[in-house]
Amino acid sequence: MKGALLQGVYTLAWRLATPFLLWRIWRRARREPGYGVFPAERFGFYGAAKAEQHAAPVWVHAVSLGETRAAQPLVLALLDRGLPVLLTHMTATGRAEGARLFERDIAQGRLRQAWLPYDMPGAVRRFYRHFLPRCGLLVETEVWPNLVAAGRRHGVPLALVSARLSAASARKTRRVASLARRTYGGLDAVLAQTQADADRLREIGARDPRVVGNLKFDLRLPQELIQAGLDWRRRLGRPVVAWASTREGEEAAILAAVRAMPASAGGIRPLAVVIPRHPQRFDEVAAMAEAAGLAVERRSRLAGMPFPAAAPGTVVLLGDSLGEMPFYYAAADVAIVAGSFAPLGGQNLIEATACGVPVIVGPHTFNFSQASEDAIAARAALRAADVDEAWLQALALLDDAARRQAMREAALQFSGAYTGATARVLAAVGRWLG
Repeated sequence: MKGALLQGVYTLAWRLATPFLLWRIWRRARREPGYGVFPAERFGFYGAAKAEQHAAPVWVHAVSLGETRAAQPLVLALLDRGLPVLLTHMTATGRAEGARLFERDIAQGRLRQAWLPYDMPGAVRRFYRHFLPRCGLLVETEVWPNLVAAGRRHGVPLALVSARLSAASARKTRRVASLARRTYGGLDAVLAQTQADADRLREIGARDPRVVGNLKFDLRLPQELIQAGLDWRRRLGRPVVAWASTREGEEAAILAAVRAMPASAGGIRPLAVVIPRHPQRFDEVAAMAEAAGLAVERRSRLAGMPFPAAAPGTVVLLGDSLGEMPFYYAAADVAIVAGSFAPLGGQNLIEATACGVPVIVGPHTFNFSQASEDAIAARAALRAADVDEAWLQALALLDDAARRQAMREAALQFSGAYTGATARVLAAVGRWLG
């Protein structure tokens, strides 16, 4: 009863927030034009096209950029089986990445993209009635009370796949324990990344969670980008350190460290490739680098060849492009995976290890705790206490070719040892696929 009451209050809050949501779409679309595309879809209005004309799709929800990349092997496996796919998102970067990854499948009509509506009863009801999905696979963390309840009413089985739940998130969820039990208990399957994730999910109400692993280990990396990165690094003729997926609150310290410690022990100034996590911050980070007195070049402004070498005097190359992370990792001698030098939970290091690059992470990796700890134990990654220590570790690795090569080999072995999550997910939900 308490769970139902909390869900009622939760739903009322959503309805009262509707004017704010419209303002938020307008305001954010000014910074991210893609965010304002098809705004009616965010309220469950998908136009007049009849869903009945299409075979019932397998619905995959990937909220943002990271989840969209994580979902790639699962979506490709579904498409390889000849199944139609509906791919939904909540962020513009996620939708843009989905359009890039599955451009050919969208053009062929095998995959459709849409916004997942806000979690209001009418909106999610219209979503289910329009698309008529045969099942829903929610990637990693996206569980919404009204979405789950409506799925049960419409007879759509739902699974949380490659599921993760940090200790911090579990503590927050326990504040609304009865609503969490009602919501997570309404899922038909919970397929967790690790045993620790499964245990925490069980504590907040998930029924019989199973461990299947992390979909991100199954990523199909574009070999042409990796080869291009390797070729670019050879042409560049100087060391490269990639600061990947940097977040607000980190870049100032990163740029200060690069400025204060510009050279390795060998006396060669490495090129720092800084790749912000969020595209809307590209201009801001470029301005910060210029204000710090660093010679900065932007990937988007390099003309000529697809991957031309930066000018010899460039200190910072801003990775202001989407879809090229494998190139940046392959081009790097060392990759420092950011989002972990402030209490933000860290970013995915799996793609970096799959590219065979030595990795350094910061102290805050609770969103990827098991993968980070396992990579460190496998000697594929190092942990630094702060940005300055990470830069010093990177410079030390630049001067130790043997250790760098050992970490490269360990990284490839580490990423290869954890594959298979996609197959386990498909086996677990196979009865829904038809």
